[in-house]
Amino acid sequence: MAETGFFNYLADKRFVPDVVLDFSKGNDKALIISDFHMGAGKRDDLSENGDLLTGLLEKYYYKQNWHLILNGDIEELQRYRLDTIEEKWKSLIELFHSFAGKNRLYKIVGNHDMILLYEKNYRFPLYNVVKINTNHLPAYVYHGHQASSLLYKYNHFVGAVLRYVLKPLGIKNISSARSPYKHFSVEKAAYKFSLENKCISIIGHTHRPLFESLGRFEYIKFEIERLCRDYPSSSDGEKRRIETEVSALRGELGKLRRKERRDVLRQSLYGDELSVPCLFNSGSAISKKGLTAIEFSGEEIALVYWFEEGKGRRFISRGGYNIEKLEGTPYCRAVLNHANLDYISARINLLGSH
Repeated sequence: MAETGFFNYLADKRFVPDVVLDFSKGNDKALIISDFHMGAGKRDDLSENGDLLTGLLEKYYYKQNWHLILNGDIEELQRYRLDTIEEKWKSLIELFHSFAGKNRLYKIVGNHDMILLYEKNYRFPLYNVVKINTNHLPAYVYHGHQASSLLYKYNHFVGAVLRYVLKPLGIKNISSARSPYKHFSVEKAAYKFSLENKCISIIGHTHRPLFESLGRFEYIKFEIERLCRDYPSSSDGEKRRIETEVSALRGELGKLRRKERRDVLRQSLYGDELSVPCLFNSGSAISKKGLTAIEFSGEEIALVYWFEEGKGRRFISRGGYNIEKLEGTPYCRAVLNHANLDYISARINLLGSH
């Protein structure tokens, strides 16, 4: 299904998602996380964060009765066989079973694990889209590869190249996460669908965390501007905190500027003077210094960052983020950004398409 076809399919009033969760009546909460790329062997993408991921799922989200939405590319089936992955990640898969046993697991397919749809005896139900209803607006959770017609049409060919050419050479995954131009096009398609239908889209695929349709680069600029406005009226102690936070954020901004092409970063991602907060991205579980995820309830959405104590990104520990340590572990959680759904719904209604 091509890009336009997929989003027309989502927007069709007759469309019934694979599963609908009702978060409008209680205290239900969901962790939305994607892109584990679980493999086997020395070049397993998840090896760096495997213990961190297992620990936070078991000791934080499972114990607190969260729903777990795995938003695609969980198993790396374009490079490894399913049986070898399941052997390597037994404890993590057992955790999936624990969530499933409480009817709290929802597993969405991505382009790297799409072959699971053809596995007759796969352990868990599989979905393309999960819809979450709230009192404010609906949220659609889907991986995001559907916005790339190349991946959607030729995914089997891409998988063959990864497994039989790039893997033996020791070359890691080549995906839209490597190219700012490609992930912009994926995001634009999901943003357009969300804008036109006044809903939230929560995707993965590009490995690039987004909150309220803003990437890290744009968000840091807004944060620096906000801190500069607060600085003149702050107390001496608060000024010292702001100075430390601005310094850390400027360092992070410089890294991002060097990482991606400046002419791309100067562009407005979506062509709007005011971005509409309808697109979110959970990032990935395979970053070098931790992982990101989306926490979603019927009233609030948050982008969170998990890391191991002493190994997280410096702008987190030096900035003004509230860091929560998971008891009995070296694992830490920081909320990078959060917003109430009534605020997001108001902005979408006021600034979205009419």
